[in-house]
Amino acid sequence: MASGSRLVAAAAELQAVALALPEAWEDYPWDERVVKVRKKIFLFLTKDDDLGDMLHVGVKLPDSAEEALTFGFAEPTGYGLGRAGWVSARFTPKDRPPVDILSDWVDESYRAVAPKALVAQLDGR
Repeated sequence: MASGSRLVAAAAELQAVALALPEAWEDYPWDERVVKVRKKIFLFLTKDDDLGDMLHVGVKLPDSAEEALTFGFAEPTGYGLGRAGWVSARFTPKDRPPVDILSDWVDESYRAVAPKALVAQLDGR
């Protein structure tokens, strides 16, 4: 698989994981793709061809942010969001995004912002 297409595939898989969660939907505020539950963002997901074909993933990790930040591809999210547990991961075409880990992060982020009734619905699956 070509390196750029790895990023496209990873973005598509993470998008599918996020949109499969109860009441999740896609939005494009600020010309950036996000996935929300109700009106709250739980995933920033940008495949940016203008910045050298990069993949950017942003999630809220109240439980595992400290561990997530040990990965070389992760950093606290800017604009002060890092202080609230938001983590950003950036990947270049040379990278192989760890979709299994990122999928777990998407789940944690959803659970952090979704109403308790939706989390209970998710747990009941």
